[in-house]
Amino acid sequence: MLADRKSDSLRVWLCEHPGVEVVVRDGSTAYAEGARRALPGVVQAPDRWHLWNGLCRVAEKAVVAHSACWAQAGPKRRTLTREHTTLERWHAVHDLLDQGVGLLDCSRRLDLALNTVKRYARVPEPDRLRRPPQYRACQVDPYRDHLRDRPPSPAFRSCTSSKN
Repeated sequence: MLADRKSDSLRVWLCEHPGVEVVVRDGSTAYAEGARRALPGVVQAPDRWHLWNGLCRVAEKAVVAHSACWAQAGPKRRTLTREHTTLERWHAVHDLLDQGVGLLDCSRRLDLALNTVKRYARVPEPDRLRRPPQYRACQVDPYRDHLRDRPPSPAFRSCTSSKN
């Protein structure tokens, strides 16, 4: 490590260390000048971090510049929202599978979890996916009748009456 970032400091250090063939450095113009003055024919190369950093910046600019093009070039995604029924989802999955689309790609195109797509793909007809809601026992069960029969609290009445 040099004491400072001046071109003269690098020039002095390079003169004291003959045999240097490649100077690996950051983008500092002071270091570029110091290397050029001390060893006019030396190869100068960016260090690994600065090389990757510069590459990432250039790649990011390219992505931003072409983001609209890429959005149009990709496959059209058919997204299903929660309002879609089980029947519509089953048909959407099986339509894609019939076209030869793989399970993972179906998942991506329909914006569904892969396991959901697998479940729909395994079922030959959509009616087998429909299940009636099942009640599960919980800790409130022993008190449910009491809670239903109980009159509403005054706080609840004041909240509901102020909205009228």
